[in-house]
Amino acid sequence: MRIEEDLKLDFKDVLIRPKRSTLGSRKEVDIRRNFTFKWSGRTYDGVPIVSANMDGVGTFDMARAFHADGNGLSVALTKHYSEEQLIEFLNNDPAAANVWYSIGVAERDQEKLDAVMKGAPGKIEKICIDVANGYSEVFTNFVRKAREDYPDLTIMAGNVVTGEMTEELILSGADIVKVGIGPGSVCTTRKMTGVGYPQLSAIIECADAAHGLSGLVCGDGGCTVPGDLAKAFGAGADFIMLGGMLAGHDQSELEVVEVDGKKYVQFYGMSSDTAMNKHSGGVAEYRASEGKTVKVPYRGDVQGETLQNILGGVRSACTYVGARQLKELSKRTTFIRVSQQLNTVFGNS
Repeated sequence: MRIEEDLKLDFKDVLIRPKRSTLGSRKEVDIRRNFTFKWSGRTYDGVPIVSANMDGVGTFDMARAFHADGNGLSVALTKHYSEEQLIEFLNNDPAAANVWYSIGVAERDQEKLDAVMKGAPGKIEKICIDVANGYSEVFTNFVRKAREDYPDLTIMAGNVVTGEMTEELILSGADIVKVGIGPGSVCTTRKMTGVGYPQLSAIIECADAAHGLSGLVCGDGGCTVPGDLAKAFGAGADFIMLGGMLAGHDQSELEVVEVDGKKYVQFYGMSSDTAMNKHSGGVAEYRASEGKTVKVPYRGDVQGETLQNILGGVRSACTYVGARQLKELSKRTTFIRVSQQLNTVFGNS
């Protein structure tokens, strides 16, 4: 046993300090990014925000909304569409160009991917290899084999929260490493297992490790307001994955229910009782649920106020620090520690 006493920070622990700027309007800020991925060699041009591969947000309808929006946002599809549904979508829907195919590490996941690639040849360009615990040797070996089998695919893999594992995954063939254990709004991993890492520090440390190897990171979880995205990008995140902030919309493909005259949509973690009962016939006897189920207020079309607030908030943050392009934000960000806990630590309470 050992104790690390280095300070670790979450989004709530900091604010971004404003700086003098020559920008006259938010309209002058470009929040698109251009990347060439380390291993696949493919390029990306768009706003680097990804809808999480969860029921209610990682949907075909969300992909269609993002495609229509025209900003180049992308969707990591939930793993639970059937082969037939995926093949139909990939072959016939223009929105398929902006999706990540999500896959686990079980043999059935590999068999399903092979079947979909056969049924929709050349249509899958990006895959998201997604597990709760990215520290297992099985996971690293799966990423390595995926790179060998699919050298032309862009691979996002995770989740991890430390620099050394970020390096391991990039060297094993991941173009993007997904960062975050337990920060999501419907994730209970930290409560159930005691395992986790403050998300802002995780992004800072993993981004530093990834960028030294020409890799990228995707901050996954913990963003509850647009300012959190600005902090994540300021900390070095190349992409950000959102779940709860995109829940409750018409694109959820879930039933809208009315309670006491108010409309709600169910949202749940993919390790929750709800998800495992729905997709796996229940919680396996050797594990516990690590997610919860909530009802979020129905919010209509995601292309309305939600996307405007998210994209507008990031643009506005850039104007406060003089970042004309999103890629400049991390270079111009100075974080100010503000939490009560830290004030107490430093004798300022």
